Amino acid sequence: MSQQMRVAIGQYHSATDDYLIFAQQLGVSGVQFNISGPTQDLPGAEGYWRRDNLKRLKQRVNDFGLRLEAIENVPRNFYLEAMLGLPGRDAQIENYQRTVSNMGEAGIPLLGLNWMPGGVWRTPVARGRGGVTVTAFDGDAALAGQLTAGDLAHEYSEKLLLDSYLYFMERVLPVAEEAGVRIALHPDDPPLPALGQQGRLFYKVENFRVVLDALPSPAHGLDFCIGCFSEMLYSDRSSGEGVLDAIRHFGGDGRIFYVHFRDVQGNVPNFQECFPNQGNVDMLAALRTLQDVGFDGFLIDDHVPAMLDDSAWHHRGRAWCTGYLTALV
Repeated sequence: MSQQMRVAIGQYHSATDDYLIFAQQLGVSGVQFNISGPTQDLPGAEGYWRRDNLKRLKQRVNDFGLRLEAIENVPRNFYLEAMLGLPGRDAQIENYQRTVSNMGEAGIPLLGLNWMPGGVWRTPVARGRGGVTVTAFDGDAALAGQLTAGDLAHEYSEKLLLDSYLYFMERVLPVAEEAGVRIALHPDDPPLPALGQQGRLFYKVENFRVVLDALPSPAHGLDFCIGCFSEMLYSDRSSGEGVLDAIRHFGGDGRIFYVHFRDVQGNVPNFQECFPNQGNVDMLAALRTLQDVGFDGFLIDDHVPAMLDDSAWHHRGRAWCTGYLTALV
């Protein structure tokens, strides 16, 4: 059955009643889970996700009349040695293959992946429109050690990350193809070539092209984070056209599997998050460009502002961003 571009919600970790009812109330097509650590739904004590747990998670989502669109990320300890090319990486790759195979058997079609051993780096929060709280990145403050993430005490280079990524995906993609699961790669955030002694890999468009050309599998594509591409490309074109060029390039090749619908003001090394109608990119033009290239996946909010009296998960900010996105679509 053919699909079309649609709105989901994501960036939550568990299939709670709260999350699934909220999705119903927003009228979205489905949900995505962002799982960076063990959860009640997916404990992962063995270093991979079991088929029975995945099937149970999918059924619970379906019971609410929703589609389980994707799972984004696995816990970092599932594949950290693989990212850094350390002893033990082959065992971790085997476990990742098990997760992919089990997702296929459970009927979950997409697995998001990031290749950031040190995670997402942010400096203290900033204030946006009307005093909302937003995340921010200040390059000078980050290098001075004022971080909220990215605290891995290990040095590594861009070349090491490239070699380890190709080694990893050469072994994972055949399993993904067999299982009918697509792997969606997320950009580095922030997209800088290095932070301290930690190299980065997916901080520029060329490096995405390198790996996708080297491993041209139908299971190998992008979680296209508009915000990350805005952080890296806005300075190239004052209108945000550089981001639209990236959508045309990767979307035209069918390599955009799903989209993080967010934006920022500024670009590396200094930017802050904002509501999606305030940032660098014309978001309606971005959606039209996605439509032009035949994108038929889902879009979700990401890193939303925290509004007045908001919850820890920012329900109010997510409702605003999801409503805005739904209207644009």
